[in-house]
Amino acid sequence: MTRLYAGRRSPVVTVKPDLPQREEITVDIATGPVVVELRRQTRARRMTLRVPPGGAAPIVTVPVRAPIGSAERFVRGQANWLAARLAERSPVVPFAAGATIPLRGADHEIRGTGRVRGTVSVEETEAGRLLWVPGAPEHVGRRLTTWLKAEARADLEAAVATYAAKVGKAPSQLKVKDTRAQWGSCSPSGVLSFSWRLVMAPPFVLQYVAAHEVAHLIELNHSAAFWKLNAELDPDHEAARAWLKRNGRMLHAIGAD
Repeated sequence: MTRLYAGRRSPVVTVKPDLPQREEITVDIATGPVVVELRRQTRARRMTLRVPPGGAAPIVTVPVRAPIGSAERFVRGQANWLAARLAERSPVVPFAAGATIPLRGADHEIRGTGRVRGTVSVEETEAGRLLWVPGAPEHVGRRLTTWLKAEARADLEAAVATYAAKVGKAPSQLKVKDTRAQWGSCSPSGVLSFSWRLVMAPPFVLQYVAAHEVAHLIELNHSAAFWKLNAELDPDHEAARAWLKRNGRMLHAIGAD
């Protein structure tokens, strides 16, 4: 940001820099053309290609001054790898009426209430479990996401409180985010962060992640002492880790843009 001063009593004129334009590369794979987002980073020393979970576009990260032609050659040289990774992704399930999503490990069909006001509610019927969401169809995704985040926070706060009491140390703060790389994290200051998508997994999976991060309040590492404490807090942690490894991509694909 640049500020220009025309005089002592003159108003300050703020000149905003132009926003960087989005750069994209299109590469052909067996299933058709794929758009890859190009991101320039000052710390990047080489080009890297990754496929985010959910429905987000693949991303190629390059040094700031790398010619786009070099990035294009790099991405096209990775076409087979890119096709394989995209094939592994779970299909995107929208937050829309008629779609079925898991809640605490059980499938629920999303239905609109037809009413403008109200809150999301759960109903169990002979035909199955239902999630009733108020509002116009175009607002179902936003309202359901907000509700799921609140449910996730409530479940995580309860789980963290239980495990924190066992270790005798409480977190300084609990955050609920839409994290992609990690299901949970613990900062040196004791802030615990979790993915709200854990509320869609079976409860023992959410319990595992909560126990894992609470254990980090005592052992901020992955030493033998940490794993011993983690096992004491959650004897079923291996089963939960295996579940996330098998189904993590599926959770990220639900409600993805």
